Order: sequence, then structure tokens, then C-alpha cells
Amino acid sequence: MDLKIELIFVPVADVDRSKEFYTRIGFHADHDETPYEGLRFVQLTPPGSACSIAIGTGLGSRLAPGSRDNVQAVVADADAALARLREAGVDARGVDEQDWGRFVTFDDPDGNSWTLQQLPARG
Repeated sequence: MDLKIELIFVPVADVDRSKEFYTRIGFHADHDETPYEGLRFVQLTPPGSACSIAIGTGLGSRLAPGSRDNVQAVVADADAALARLREAGVDARGVDEQDWGRFVTFDDPDGNSWTLQQLPARG
């Protein structure tokens, strides 16, 4: 059986602020639906990813805004990712060099943390 992760819920306090943040750093806003009062679902997909994130209201999450810790994504170039984030006004921490990759970390406006990893060259 193959399993593919499709969607990760990211708890936020202000949906509009978070949608603006994620689209500013390059995510595509796939859906923004309010099927009825009290339920809003926004799906955003990072460029090149098959997995999306969802933010919204009334989604039933038990997670408090800002409690998602260390969502990780792979990038081709950590330096370019850092530059792109900083150009978008994000307070991203510098590239952390490790034997197993190069890492850039940042938080969304609610404090949900992200890590972008450049994989090491495989030889």
C-alpha cells in the first residue's frame, strides 16, 4: 500500500494574515472556501510540492495557534531560500551547516516553525 501525505493542518489565529504571509513567501492559494458560517478552509501549496497545508476556522483542530513545530520541506538551495524569505520580509535564521544537510529556519506570524533543508550531495 502506498501512502502519500496530502495535507498538513497549521493552526493560526488570523486566517487572512496567515494567507497573506504564506502567499508572500511563494505558496499558491489553491482554495479559500467558506461553505457555511463558522467554517473557512484555505489550502496553500508550496511551489513544487505535492503536499499542501491548510489553515482556517472551525476545522476542529485541538492545536493552539503557533503550536505546529518544525514542519520540514526540502529545497534545492538553502542560500537562495534564505534570500527569498528575507526579501519577503521574513525573519529567517541563517543557514545552519550540518553533515546531513544545510538548514534554514523561520516562523510564521503565529510562531509555527518551519525548517527548509538542502540535502547533501550524494556521491
